[in-house]
Amino acid sequence: MAKRREFNVFSLAFLDIMSCGFGAVILIYIIINHGTENTSQELNITLLAQVKLIEERVENEQQDLIVLRNTLAEVDETIVTTANDIIELLEMIRELETLIAQASADQSISNESIEELKTELKRLEQEAMNLKGSVAGNEQSGSALRSVVGQGDRQYLTGLKIGGQRILILLDASASMLDETIVNIIRRRNLPTEQQLASEKWQRAIRTVEWITANMPQDAQFQVITFNTQSQSAIPNSASKWLAANNPELLNSSIEGIKSIVPAGGTSLHAAFTAARTLSPEPDNIFLIVDGLPTQGKEKPRGSVASSRDRLANFSSAIEGLPNLSPINIILFPMEGDPVAAPSYWRLAQMTGGSFLAPSRDWP
Repeated sequence: MAKRREFNVFSLAFLDIMSCGFGAVILIYIIINHGTENTSQELNITLLAQVKLIEERVENEQQDLIVLRNTLAEVDETIVTTANDIIELLEMIRELETLIAQASADQSISNESIEELKTELKRLEQEAMNLKGSVAGNEQSGSALRSVVGQGDRQYLTGLKIGGQRILILLDASASMLDETIVNIIRRRNLPTEQQLASEKWQRAIRTVEWITANMPQDAQFQVITFNTQSQSAIPNSASKWLAANNPELLNSSIEGIKSIVPAGGTSLHAAFTAARTLSPEPDNIFLIVDGLPTQGKEKPRGSVASSRDRLANFSSAIEGLPNLSPINIILFPMEGDPVAAPSYWRLAQMTGGSFLAPSRDWP
């Protein structure tokens, strides 16, 4: 009878299979690790390039900042030097005036010498005026057209482009310009005229017009038109013509004209844009000062209350009558109950290439 062989799990064939399996696992690990290293190296190269680019930009900006600081220091030094020169010239002018007075009293001094002193005095006075002009600067903006006085710092960053040759200011003069809340609007509407004119919101609107006119270019033309359900020029009988911005009388008359207007009635952008189209040539820059969407379209509404949908429809209808290619800069004084006004007017400013501003209560 044959002897049975004992079974051994650790036979040569089993060890060969296990070795092949471990070898395959190691091979896969090596392949995966190699791919990961290549990807990591590529990412590191890209990130290092971006970091280097940012560092170069930062270095360039730092160099520009140093140049600006040096330039500012030079300007400050120049201003101080110029101010000292002005003081010295003023001292010389006073001395010359004293000499001229003494020479005039002394009959032994010839008239020719006195005239020479007077000529020198005029030269020094002119030089002092030139130095003062170099300090103050001769700006071409409208800051010299009118003086706008306020409290505190009003030089906010607005983004408004006070430029163009024909500047039109459209001012909402409806009853809603009396206040920000509906209850107060109704209350103020029944107050005496003097108290209505003194409304804080209406006074802010007037100051805004003053700010715009004060910053217009001196060689520009302008027109100020108020509107509610109808439109009218701030200066009577001038709605269809342009006014010279460098004429102080016309500027002051326009401001005084809107100061006498009592906000009343509804709001119709159709009236405002129709007035803009009557101007010839058309305006190349429009400033629309408003507080909400229009309550009236081309025709008087049937009801006394305009819903949000109605106001939006009136707004969309009015846009169709805009002057061609005129950028519209919106200055919005928001009021309650009209949440769609801000995005609608912002979109209008974007469509026409203008700016949108919802200023704080202490602006301008």
